[in-house]
Amino acid sequence: MASQLETASTRILHGSPHASTSLAFLGLAAADIIMKLAGFTRLYRTVKSWPTSKNGTNDPKMIANICVAVDRAIMYYPKHALCLQRSAVATCLLRRQGVPAQMVIGCRKMPFHSHAWVEVDGEVVNDKKKIPEFYSVLDRF
Repeated sequence: MASQLETASTRILHGSPHASTSLAFLGLAAADIIMKLAGFTRLYRTVKSWPTSKNGTNDPKMIANICVAVDRAIMYYPKHALCLQRSAVATCLLRRQGVPAQMVIGCRKMPFHSHAWVEVDGEVVNDKKKIPEFYSVLDRF
């Protein structure tokens, strides 16, 4: 059953942009529910333990398509999605496709601000490429 679900999600993510956006939308809702009911620690543990599929590639086009699907889902999402939710969803969707994505959480001291983004092989994939220059990394998972 789990392998059938994984195959179905792979087809969705490689298929139509509407299906990918729908899956990302559901991911945003799940991240919201986890944050509301269980808090940041549970979302953190969920993303940290999310497995990377064994059969995948680091295809730049597929990585970009997943990040665009998450951005598109945010446009339709009824609540303001934070960088934390956006990055958690992108990380999990990328890992389901076998991409060794890492979610990064950073902060700066003055003025204090925290931020989350996703990296693949040390390169930012869901934000501005220079974003790590402005934040001290607190965790990478």
